[in-house]
Amino acid sequence: MAILSSVLLLPVVGTLIAFFIPAKRVKVIKMVGLYTSLATFLLSLFLWILFDKSTTQFQFVEHFSWLSFANINIYIGLDGVSIFFVLLTTFLIPICFLAGWDSIKTHIKEYIICFLLLESFLNAVFSVLDIVVFYIFFESVLIPMFIIIGVWGSRERKIHAAYQFFLYTLMGSVLFLFAIMIVYFESGTTDISLLGITSFSEERQRLLWLAFFASFAVKVPLVPFHIWLPEAHVEAPTAGSVILAGILLKLGGYGFLRFSIPIFPEASRYYIPLIYTIGSLGIIYASLTTLRQIDLKKIIAYSSVAHMSLVILGIFSINIQGLEGGVLLMLSHGLVSSALFLCVGVLYDRHHTRLIEYYGGVVNVMPVYATLFLFFTCANMSFPGTSSFVGEILVILGLFQSNSSIAFLAVCGAVVGAAYSIWLYNRISFGPFRLRAAAAMDIQRREFVILAPLAIVTLLMGVYPELFLDYIHSSTSFLL
Repeated sequence: MAILSSVLLLPVVGTLIAFFIPAKRVKVIKMVGLYTSLATFLLSLFLWILFDKSTTQFQFVEHFSWLSFANINIYIGLDGVSIFFVLLTTFLIPICFLAGWDSIKTHIKEYIICFLLLESFLNAVFSVLDIVVFYIFFESVLIPMFIIIGVWGSRERKIHAAYQFFLYTLMGSVLFLFAIMIVYFESGTTDISLLGITSFSEERQRLLWLAFFASFAVKVPLVPFHIWLPEAHVEAPTAGSVILAGILLKLGGYGFLRFSIPIFPEASRYYIPLIYTIGSLGIIYASLTTLRQIDLKKIIAYSSVAHMSLVILGIFSINIQGLEGGVLLMLSHGLVSSALFLCVGVLYDRHHTRLIEYYGGVVNVMPVYATLFLFFTCANMSFPGTSSFVGEILVILGLFQSNSSIAFLAVCGAVVGAAYSIWLYNRISFGPFRLRAAAAMDIQRREFVILAPLAIVTLLMGVYPELFLDYIHSSTSFLL
């Protein structure tokens, strides 16, 4: 049975069904979107159940002829790394639908269609094994995300934020496209597995690596290519912020793992000092900048820049602990940052402001909310027993083996991260009660259903990381 292609195509089927339903039948359209995404998630679980973690080969491989005359075809398959990004995508999309269930009032049909298309494109990005087809889906993701920010954004600068997001990420990808063309003309193939055993001259590798880096660094985003991220997060609807932080920021890290390191190994080693410099500066800069923010979403957005900088340092430590820690930290960040944006969304739905000065004393009237927010705040500062702790400790161990000075800077960034996390929670939850009592009701059943699964998986990953590391290990070992 072609499970992987079914996971990719099921959201497209849902899109077609939603397209032909009259726009006035809002509830039916919402149900189509939710049930389609839930069915996709359940189907993707079979990929995990049937996955053979003992082999380094790609699994569930399917081949479709496309541009056969140019030796460009559609290959799809999963390894121990990409399978978890597919699972993360299918897990978060139903949560996105539930997050916007009541808050999205206009153009519901288009909203559902955008998210279903986005799910299909993202699953394809993590599944395709041809670099040209990867590029097509890598860029296709921008279109529905651009529409989500521009149409359903929460403030007057949403159009500006949507264009900034689109143009920043597109400009980096122009160089990526040129590099793909050079790789194709020199090697005669776009198959990732064949490119991994193709040897390019060291000088050529360095130039091509920089072109790939231009695209992936913007997607991560690394400092100083991060300017678009806080603006996009602040203007996006809650569900848009969830998918932006949870999945889209992982495309850059995944690109480094899938292309930069295996195809250009000498260049990756040559540019390690550059990565270490940018990554360590990014951790310190983003952590200190977070302390100065007054918008709740910007605080979480800048903390994402710091966490993703640490991920890239782990990946380029080029040892097994750093690589596995980087992948695990990406997955953890996808869960924890998504949950924090949902927590901010809960407050915004009630009080229609994200300025931190208006909040205080929430624990007095919203105890369940305050408890969940405390759990995710602890996870964000890598508290032992949460998913981020395992990933962060592995990354720091890998960095100490590679460069102890950079590891020290990473630890300093973690300390500042704990400072801004505690400051944020303390400011919102304790102190004098500043909110309108009438609007300060505790979380509803729908909101609890959204946050509880994220808390369970975050705890599971922290307490029993072998459940994930056993699958990641074979692929990262093969990469080394």
